[in-house]
Amino acid sequence: MDSFGVALLGCGTVGNAVARLLLEESDRLAGQAGRRIELRHILTRNPSRVRPFQPPAALLTTDWQRILADPQVGAVIELTGGEQPPLDWLRTALMAGKDIITANKALLARHGETLFALAREQGRVIAFEASVAGGIPLIRSLTQGLAANQVESIKAILNGTSNFILTQMTEKHWSYEQALAEAQAKGLAEADPSLDVNGTDTAQKLAILARLAFGALIADQDIECRGIAGMDQTDLLFASEMGCVIKLLAEAWLSEGRLALHVEPTLIRRHEPLAEVRGPFNAVEIVGDVVGHTFFYGLGAGALPTASAVLSDLIDLVQGGAKYHFLHASWVRPAQRLPRRTAHEIESRFYLRLNVLEKTGVLAEVDGILAHHGVGIASVVQHEEREQSRVPLVIMTHNANLGSFRQAVRQLCDLPCVADEPTYYPIAD
Repeated sequence: MDSFGVALLGCGTVGNAVARLLLEESDRLAGQAGRRIELRHILTRNPSRVRPFQPPAALLTTDWQRILADPQVGAVIELTGGEQPPLDWLRTALMAGKDIITANKALLARHGETLFALAREQGRVIAFEASVAGGIPLIRSLTQGLAANQVESIKAILNGTSNFILTQMTEKHWSYEQALAEAQAKGLAEADPSLDVNGTDTAQKLAILARLAFGALIADQDIECRGIAGMDQTDLLFASEMGCVIKLLAEAWLSEGRLALHVEPTLIRRHEPLAEVRGPFNAVEIVGDVVGHTFFYGLGAGALPTASAVLSDLIDLVQGGAKYHFLHASWVRPAQRLPRRTAHEIESRFYLRLNVLEKTGVLAEVDGILAHHGVGIASVVQHEEREQSRVPLVIMTHNANLGSFRQAVRQLCDLPCVADEPTYYPIAD
């Protein structure tokens, strides 16, 4: 059996798992791929670092040129993350005739068009199953399994760190700070968790899905995005009272040729499948015009789930299927800047919490402003507070225009009876 040489860029959490599987499970992978896969190099900044799995020292290198010059390396597996130097590495690898496997969602979200065009020009492949939703075979399902469909909408929980934090806050009634500390202790959150908790990671993944599903050229920076950083336990408790949970939800939908996308905490009714997604798991609901509703669920991050997706791409590449899929199924639809729906073209129900002074007539003042902007009140919750001068007033609205609702919220801020900045989230009915 002849061999297929690969180089691994990065030996962090995921890279270390991929290296271990390539070396310890080589017979099984060879049986699946039909060829033996030879790990020839591992690019790392610190070859002497102690790792959970210690690869042979001869494989470790800090010299990218050594990998680039090796004619037996047929594919480069990039698992370092970030935009630079990975962007330069992948460009030069493609020019040197090497195929690419990557889990780098930031790179694809921001430079995908350039990299994919270069790959096609060079007759090479970019495989990226691991870039979205970890171990869930989502990219392949979207580009192949649902190829007969015009995707109409995507609703997804795409960040396992945020979902873990919200699960702990909901089920254990922990503060945001406690839940974040636990996520960091379990290795689910980085020391600097900003990209996870501010929604950036989710927006990058949604940009990739929107490109595949709708052919839409979307910069992740242009996706309206709110994360869970500093989430108040009060809102999760009120949501629970109303039969809902709060999830960091990514949504994209296409209607009448106009696209809407957003990432933000959203109330979901408990009986909905997305509401049952707990801990570091991801879930994606895709609606196609032919198939109807589909649902994908699994671990969205972590060493082994992500390694599973990476090695799936590698096996497909070695077998020869990846080249056909890349040319005919991935990123094929010409990119187009689809017109975006404005806030005044989007409707939703909303959860609104106001901290108000405890005095007569407050609800009438609030209702007057909401009514002026066409926002109807569906229900009100206000707990009796005997020892505080300000109390939370929670309102669930009827379906309302997003732009008008935001105007109403801005006007509510000016009321003397409203003590703090209002908190609001959409409701996914």
